[in-house]
Amino acid sequence: MPISNITRIMRRVLPAHARITDDAKEAIQECVSEFISFITTEANRRCHRDYRNTVTPEDVLATTVSLGFDDYLEPLTLFLNKHRTQQGPDRDSTIQLPQFQQHQQGAYMVGYYVPLTPPAAASVEDGE
Repeated sequence: MPISNITRIMRRVLPAHARITDDAKEAIQECVSEFISFITTEANRRCHRDYRNTVTPEDVLATTVSLGFDDYLEPLTLFLNKHRTQQGPDRDSTIQLPQFQQHQQGAYMVGYYVPLTPPAAASVEDGE
């Protein structure tokens, strides 16, 4: 991710008078790149397990939740739906992800077909 994007995002959440060192920007850039790589690698593994070659947005969402980043599910889903709406008729802009929800069994459902397992922290392993 370009440093200019990192700087813009950091300035949005910091007070107007705050200064950001180049080292801080580079550290955040490294963290963001590592996070993206981690999620993408796991989504790619998911596709290979399903004998598919293309990573879809639904794969990324499912991987994000399965790795314990549940808090990112809602904003990513909203962003993806907004992005698809803005793409226009040339793309699959009419395909919208339904609102995500947690089912009674504890599994999350995202997109059309992606059943997600509950986060590891929510599972009960010690009692049995």
